[in-house]
Amino acid sequence: MQRLQADYGVSKRAIALLLLQEDSEVEAWVAQRDGPAVLEAVRRIVREMKAGGERSPLYRIITTRQRFAEAVAHQVLDHTFVKPRTFSDWLSDLLIHPLWGSLFLAALLYFGFYQFVGVLAAGTAVEFLEDTVFGKYLLPPIVRFFEWLVPFGWLRDLFVGEYGIFTLGIRYALALLLPIVTAFFLMFSLVEDSGYFPRLALLVDRLFKGIGLSGRAVIPMVLGFGCDTMATMVTRILETRRERLLATLLLALAIPCSAQLGVIMATVSKVKGGIAVWASFVFAVFLLVGYLTARLLPGDPPRFYMEVVPLRLPRLENVLVKTWTRLQWYLWEVTPLFIVASVLIWLGRITHLFDLVIAVLAYPVQWVGLPKALAPVILFGFFRRDYGAAGLLDMVDKGAIGGIDLVVTAIILTLFVPCIAQFLMMVREHGWRAALVMAGFIFPFAFFCGFLAKHLLLWLHAAGWVAG
Repeated sequence: MQRLQADYGVSKRAIALLLLQEDSEVEAWVAQRDGPAVLEAVRRIVREMKAGGERSPLYRIITTRQRFAEAVAHQVLDHTFVKPRTFSDWLSDLLIHPLWGSLFLAALLYFGFYQFVGVLAAGTAVEFLEDTVFGKYLLPPIVRFFEWLVPFGWLRDLFVGEYGIFTLGIRYALALLLPIVTAFFLMFSLVEDSGYFPRLALLVDRLFKGIGLSGRAVIPMVLGFGCDTMATMVTRILETRRERLLATLLLALAIPCSAQLGVIMATVSKVKGGIAVWASFVFAVFLLVGYLTARLLPGDPPRFYMEVVPLRLPRLENVLVKTWTRLQWYLWEVTPLFIVASVLIWLGRITHLFDLVIAVLAYPVQWVGLPKALAPVILFGFFRRDYGAAGLLDMVDKGAIGGIDLVVTAIILTLFVPCIAQFLMMVREHGWRAALVMAGFIFPFAFFCGFLAKHLLLWLHAAGWVAG
């Protein structure tokens, strides 16, 4: 530093350190301002240090600077313990991986929902309740009691007729639907309590971006499989009105609630490959309508961020409480609607209004290519999807409908607005105008999709790819 005489605008110590690091720009300054002799003297010192077996000045300066930086960082930073990766972390990564996460989702749908809900609950449990409990022990004495009590046939039909309160309303609610929704609620609660749903949101984020939604929208979609009315209200978590409108339309169109999903899956499972055809068609409609609507609605694309909770083993207490809470909702809210529907049908039959509506509805049903006898099932579906699906399941058990017609009717019922309660929630969230536009689109669109599905399945049947 003593040899440096010129003014460099910085301290001589800084210039000296840069010379020891053989900085070419600083060397040019020194040669210009203090002369080549001074620069040569500095270079000689560096060569002597290297020849003496010592580390180069550059290395020594860098390591000294690093130690100083570490000391400063140690004084101002708090060190936290880094937890080693666990099996839960490893499993979490697999669940959001595009390939392994999709395979897990497919396995969950097959074993958890198809085998458990569709085969065990809808097959074994429903058969036992309907044929043994109701068919042999409950309905025969009830029918004999009303035959003794009520001498008028038209009035007796209200209780034990073809669409009577006991023979249709209560039988649908308790023998056909209760075991199915119980199994579905149990499986849904198990998955929900494990913390899987946020990972499902990450997995489908890219797919949802294609239909104008973010992965966050998977929350109302998944809740829709429990209750579409509640899920429509939960669309408030989405950031923009454009996303909320899109999610509401898709919920009303292609997301069946738990009761509807359980019964529809149980019904189409009677046909080999029926669930795959039904699910593929409804999913394709979900994607197509979402894609087209996203391009028609103005607005910016969605953004996505979400907290991922840790995975855990479901707690039996939580699962049972959630299942029981949802069953209470079903028993108290849905079962009375089935009884009311039986009363309305009875009133419609004795005033011949029911027959008139059936006759009108028979036109679009036959246009789709379905038997006229399915018109009452479609009419039931206007009240509630699951009510119509229960009627469809009843026809399947009696052998009154073929495989293709069964799947097509299930598709039409799935694409209806689920129930009056959800329509009113759509009005509350978006106003009468938006709700009526959605409903006005959904009902004719459901029949149009049924028409396409019917002819597609007939073509696949002729090609030998699906059973008739």
